[in-house]
Amino acid sequence: MKIDPYLVNALTVDLEDYFHVEAFSDVVSVKDWLKWESRIERNTERLLVLFEERKVKGTFFILGWIAENFPKLIRRIAWEGHEIACHSYHHQMINFQSRKEFRSDIRYAKALLEDITGNEVRGYRAPTYSITKETLWALETLVEEGYRYDSSIFPIHHDRYGIPQAQRFPYKIYCPSGVIIEFPPTTLRVARQNLPIAGGGYFRLIPYRIFRWGMNRINRCERQSAIFMIHAWEVDPEQPVIPGKRINIWRHRYNLEQTESRLGRLLDDFHFAPVSEVLRLGEGVATPTESVLINSSPIYAPTD
Repeated sequence: MKIDPYLVNALTVDLEDYFHVEAFSDVVSVKDWLKWESRIERNTERLLVLFEERKVKGTFFILGWIAENFPKLIRRIAWEGHEIACHSYHHQMINFQSRKEFRSDIRYAKALLEDITGNEVRGYRAPTYSITKETLWALETLVEEGYRYDSSIFPIHHDRYGIPQAQRFPYKIYCPSGVIIEFPPTTLRVARQNLPIAGGGYFRLIPYRIFRWGMNRINRCERQSAIFMIHAWEVDPEQPVIPGKRINIWRHRYNLEQTESRLGRLLDDFHFAPVSEVLRLGEGVATPTESVLINSSPIYAPTD
């Protein structure tokens, strides 16, 4: 039985292969990507079958590199009714790019996805959630390039990303050239700290009953929608082992064999829809609170 019949959460997939992960970027260079065995088609197939069995649609944040090399796969995702969004072209963190390079990346990837599917691309998620205090300028560029929402500002402390004081639920950010809605990765507020419960590695690390409890608390107690993310490679425990730091290998591979079954349970326990539908319908999401971008610094949520 679904936990709450009146709330809908956003289901998202970051469509990237196992060798695209930032933690292994010092081992696998972009110029060598084609040398690695791609498993993106078989892993996406597993997700599409799982979604079809449960009659659920989601948003696929797709790498432009994947789209360029596997256009038939992207067309199938769109044909099956899922929303197409952008996850950059080369999966490079924004803080490693100039403003010109970032604009070129998101413009090319967006055009590529739109040409392949014939659908407007409205959403963006930065590689490794890399819109931080230092890269807030990226929001203005997103608006200028026609993006309408973003899901990159993680309101937590982390060694690679995060703005801990940022708001936890969807809000509007006004830029000189327009407005963009931020749908931040989901967190729980516990003891004056934001704890991540957004999916991905956190979904594999946290026991399912606790993850389920956290999402239920957000839906029932806070009356808000969560946004859940899964990487396509996370349903593939047989993927090749990439050499690297021991901690990175452990983080990447922990509980991969359980991800698919856990995801099935999550889809059975909660209602899900694409990001655009959640924001448009407003089910479980209050009208995004207005947050003004002033001098490249957004107004953050009040502290406890």
